[in-house]
Amino acid sequence: MSATLRRVVYVLSYELIAIIATTVGLSLLGFSGGHSSTVAVVSSAVALIWNYLFNMMFEAWEQRQENTQRTLRRRIAHALGFEGGLVVILVPILALILGVTILEALMLEAGLLVFFLIYTFVFAWVFDKVVPRAAAKSSAVSAEHCTSR
Repeated sequence: MSATLRRVVYVLSYELIAIIATTVGLSLLGFSGGHSSTVAVVSSAVALIWNYLFNMMFEAWEQRQENTQRTLRRRIAHALGFEGGLVVILVPILALILGVTILEALMLEAGLLVFFLIYTFVFAWVFDKVVPRAAAKSSAVSAEHCTSR
């Protein structure tokens, strides 16, 4: 599978599961289905843009490393960096859509952060097992780091 196709498959499957999980989770917390699904879709769109920018920087850094192996430490650093950036971007958006305070949105985002840290790590790991990336260092970078929510 080409690197481009691998990225597309990764992002589409990741986002579909993320939108469903976010909508269900917020609905269970008492937010209307409309607001929950709006948050899920808007968050996904914002995350895709952030994903592109963050992963471009991360992968450029990774290619300059002597060892390009995706270690546990590297996966954790990627997940933390990606999700940390999303917190800054998404808290005001959640507050606006859900009609809650910034503090309440931050608390909701904290819950989403915990879920997505685990989800991002597990999804990337499983995806690598199901759809292996090209082994050559000079090949296109894999979709593993194309994570968003």
